Amino acid sequence: MKIVLLGSGNVATHLAKALKVEGEDVVQVYSPNLNHAKLLAGAIEADGINDLNEVEQYADLYIISVKDDAIESIARSLSNVTGLVVHTSGTTDINILSSQVRKAGVFYPLQTFSKDKEVSFENIPICIEANGEIQLAILKNLAAKMSRKVHELNGEKRKILHLAAVFACNFPNHLYALANKILNQNGLDFDIIRPLIAETADKVMSNLPENVQTGPAIRADENTLTTHLSMLTDMPELQNIYQTLSNSIKLTLK
Repeated sequence: MKIVLLGSGNVATHLAKALKVEGEDVVQVYSPNLNHAKLLAGAIEADGINDLNEVEQYADLYIISVKDDAIESIARSLSNVTGLVVHTSGTTDINILSSQVRKAGVFYPLQTFSKDKEVSFENIPICIEANGEIQLAILKNLAAKMSRKVHELNGEKRKILHLAAVFACNFPNHLYALANKILNQNGLDFDIIRPLIAETADKVMSNLPENVQTGPAIRADENTLTTHLSMLTDMPELQNIYQTLSNSIKLTLK
C-alpha cells in the first residue's frame, strides 16, 4: 500500500520502521517540524514535509500519529483524500475522523514506545476499528502482517483498555521514579532494585497480579506500615501515595 504518515514522534517512528520491514510503501512523513519529518523520512526512504497542503492526495492509507488534541485538525485537512484515514490513539473516538473523511479507522498499537529502544511488533496487540467492512478488512490485513495479536475493539472498549494501560504502565513507571528519588536522597543507587522490578513484572506474565501481591499491606503488617509512613514525614506527597496504595491493597483482604 501507498501510505502517508502524519507524525514523527515515538509511535510514528516505530510504525514507520515496522511498515517498511513489511514491505509497505510509506511515501511521505509529515511533521510541523521539517527537520523531524526529514529525519524519520530519511530512515525509511520517504519524503519529509511540514505543509499539510503538500500531502499526497491519492495514497491508500493515511496514519495520523500525533497528540490527541491535534488529530481533528489534521483530519480536517485530509477531507478530500481518497484513501483510508486512521489514527493511533487509545482514547480518541473514531467519529473525530468519520466527521471529516469518508473512510475512517483506528490502528492502535498497545505498547509504550521510546525512539531509542527497538521493539518487535510481532507480540504487540494492535487494536483496530473502522467505519465500514472494506476499511476494516484493510486494517485487519495490515495488522496481521505486523502482529500475531490483532483485536477488533469499538471505541468504548478501546478507552477502557487505555485506562487500564495507564494503571499498568504509566503509574508504575512513575512509582519507579519516586523509588529512585528515595534511594538517591539516601545515597543508594536505582540499580539495586532493578532485579526486584524484573521479578515482579515476570510474575504477572503467568499469574493474576492479585495472586502474587507481596509486601506489608497484604500481610497487614501495621508496624512496618507505620514505620514507613513516619520515614516519609518530610515528603507528604509520597506519604499520601503510600497510604492510598496501602489502603487499596488492604481492600483485597476483605
